[in-house]
Amino acid sequence: MTREDLPDSASEDTQRPLEFQSPIVEKRRRPVVHPSAPAPLPKDYSFTFFDPNDPACKEILYDPQTSVPQLFAIIRQWVPQVQHKIDIIGSEILKRGCHVNDRDGLTDMTLLHYACKAGAHGDPAAAVRLSNQLLLLGADITLRSRWTNMNALHYAAYFDVPELLRILLKASKPKVLNSTCSDFSHGTALHIAASNLCLGAVKCLLEHGANPSVRNSKGQAPAEVVPDPMDMGLDKAESAMIAKELKQILQDAVPLTCNLPKITLPNYDNIPGNLMLASLGLRLGDRVLVDTEKAGTLRFCGATEFASGQWVGVELDDPDGKNDGSVGGIHYFICPPKHGIFAPVSKITKAPDQTPSSVTSTPRTPRMDFSRVTGKAKKDKKASQKKSLSVGSLDKEGMNIDLGDQVLVAGQKHGAVRFYGKTDFAPGYWFGIELEKPTGKHDGSVFGVRYFTCSPKHGVFAPPSRVQRIGGSKDPQTDGNGVKKVHQVTSSRSAKA
Repeated sequence: MTREDLPDSASEDTQRPLEFQSPIVEKRRRPVVHPSAPAPLPKDYSFTFFDPNDPACKEILYDPQTSVPQLFAIIRQWVPQVQHKIDIIGSEILKRGCHVNDRDGLTDMTLLHYACKAGAHGDPAAAVRLSNQLLLLGADITLRSRWTNMNALHYAAYFDVPELLRILLKASKPKVLNSTCSDFSHGTALHIAASNLCLGAVKCLLEHGANPSVRNSKGQAPAEVVPDPMDMGLDKAESAMIAKELKQILQDAVPLTCNLPKITLPNYDNIPGNLMLASLGLRLGDRVLVDTEKAGTLRFCGATEFASGQWVGVELDDPDGKNDGSVGGIHYFICPPKHGIFAPVSKITKAPDQTPSSVTSTPRTPRMDFSRVTGKAKKDKKASQKKSLSVGSLDKEGMNIDLGDQVLVAGQKHGAVRFYGKTDFAPGYWFGIELEKPTGKHDGSVFGVRYFTCSPKHGVFAPPSRVQRIGGSKDPQTDGNGVKKVHQVTSSRSAKA
């Protein structure tokens, strides 16, 4: 048994409000745990998951003979088609005489738990509708899944659904606001949201009075469980920026009178860059190697706006970089385009001194051979970039995804492919997706470079491993042959020139 507050025994039989006249008649006064059952599927059905929009599946959903365990099995399916209909499926479960606090035997989750979980993967409005219905019927917010030890507030924080957090806190505050969870080192909902970079959830919890100075069993405050941007690769620039903002918000929220003053929280941004370089035996203008491979000249060392901690800026000898010394419209140093790169301090080493005599006497570092290899790499790189902008190249890694195809991003968000290729903000190949709903990050441009065009908050980039093609015809932006016109990658700086 954990040290969390256990729900009152009387809470299992909570009375529904007098002003609410529910059309649903509950046949039992006490909740039960329903046995596990497989999800029902129509005969000769071509999909492995239940789709409530399919006529045959819809018939099963509304069939009174479909049991509560079968409906719980449908809700367990972590696909958007199901999670978007969470309110309809939940209502069908209640219509079959299910107690509002009944549990699924496989997961030990209640309908309220499932509603909070669905807010991230489906339609938050549908999740809110079901949650309001359940709360009016007396759903107990303090109930926990015996497998995860999480209550409804923990689930809403984990899946970053501020809309649900607000109605849960309105119904229960302050009873569960600072309740802890053993699966997260006895951290609160604020710890859970912070550790998962759930910016919206953190802001909502703080607005409702969550305590930012509570420590978990490891002695950590919420600000200390935020992932360190320094541990994130350069391909996670957006996550690094969120982490930096989260840490600052949580640090600012800590009262000065608490046991963990703000000045003791880790913050490496104020270390002077010259002291950092001096400790490494370096100074601006020195020749350095980035990742022991790319040679260049050290041009910058210090704090940045795109991530916390100390970063170095290097002007590379060859155009193998990512920028011209600026990131997000802020210039940290000046160099030709594609010659600038930023890296953590730990990624650079001082280049060995070389004289003309040492070059000629050391066959292991032949300049001419190295140049030919680099030239070949450049040709291969250009050919690869050219290929990346063609529709035929989108079957890379056997994915068989074309521009304009409907896809799922991270198994959660619906959208259409608008771009595929290399970018300036991170190495490797990326898909640019126009999402159906405004749950994205941008309008198709990142750090002043436009890769495709869409409405604000509808654009998102994802690596191929996070993109899954789903059925359906091409979107209207594709031509008659199913081939979409590729947007030209442009920079806002060049556009102004």
